[in-house]
Amino acid sequence: MTSGLRINRVGALGDQVTVRGAGVFGLACAFEMARRGASVRVIDIKGIGAGASGGTVGALAPHVPENWNPKKQFQLESLLMAADFWADVARIGGGDAGYGRIGRVQPLQDAAQIARAQTRGENAKTLWQGQAVWEVVPARRFGPLGFHSPSGYVVQDTLSARACPRAAGDALARAIRALGGEILIGAADETGPVLHATGTAGLSELGTALGKSLGAGIKGQAAVFAFDAGDMPQIYAESLHIIPHSNGTVAIGSTSERDYSDPESTDAQLETLIEKTRRICPELAAAPVIDRWAGLRPRAKSRAPMLGPWPDRAGHFIANGGFKIGFGMAPKVAQVMADMILEGRADIPQGFHVEDSF
Repeated sequence: MTSGLRINRVGALGDQVTVRGAGVFGLACAFEMARRGASVRVIDIKGIGAGASGGTVGALAPHVPENWNPKKQFQLESLLMAADFWADVARIGGGDAGYGRIGRVQPLQDAAQIARAQTRGENAKTLWQGQAVWEVVPARRFGPLGFHSPSGYVVQDTLSARACPRAAGDALARAIRALGGEILIGAADETGPVLHATGTAGLSELGTALGKSLGAGIKGQAAVFAFDAGDMPQIYAESLHIIPHSNGTVAIGSTSERDYSDPESTDAQLETLIEKTRRICPELAAAPVIDRWAGLRPRAKSRAPMLGPWPDRAGHFIANGGFKIGFGMAPKVAQVMADMILEGRADIPQGFHVEDSF
């Protein structure tokens, strides 16, 4: 369900649009508006992917196919758009986001989990519109990470995908510049309508302006192993994402921390994840850890992305709250925000409006 709302059109083809924030939401929206003919200026005080979008995991994974709602439908549409979206980014700018629809497997513990997964598989046939499957298959099909499934079976879905976050940010920046857009690091002037896609800092700024708590940054820690697993599906086991990337690495993550002393430092919690990964996937036992990352991810109070006009601030818009699903949601977020800013159409799902976090 979408709002179907019409708002005053504030941008136009060829007009200047300012995007504040060079994370995946800001860059994806800037790219979409630029390829529709807008003149785009992206401004970030720190740099491309300086916040949550500069992480390492890159899991583009769907919600389970049950208890369907507008958030799940929006995410499904975005995941189905992703292949063409990232292909266009590469074609226009020449950068490689490391995108691949490699699917995902999840070990099943017992007969009860198998039965539940089979029911969800039947749901997926309808809810996923025949575009992907969710099915129970023998665990022995999958290697080379050598993970263990207590029941001998896993759920395999063919909708999940990967993207290398830092490479994706670079690819988007290349495409924006190829389309004549600007990316400015540091302070710069705004011209035209302004889209604020400024992550955790933006949630705080908006909350202060409106006198409300609209969300917060949740710390995550992640790591990267030097191990080439090719195009093996990603693994989700024991609340841990294990993602083979096209650059010959495997990324893992992440913690989810509401309380922390330093948002950008790694600690023993990450080392625990690394040990867990090596237990789940023994093939990684000897693989060196070549990168560790920590940072804040913006979680809106509504738990959905926060999209739409900035209340009481004409010509200003919000795209925030990607939290763990920002890269998966980015193609669809870019589409609806470009529709809003350039065409005055506000096709935002129920639960995604800025006001839904009040």
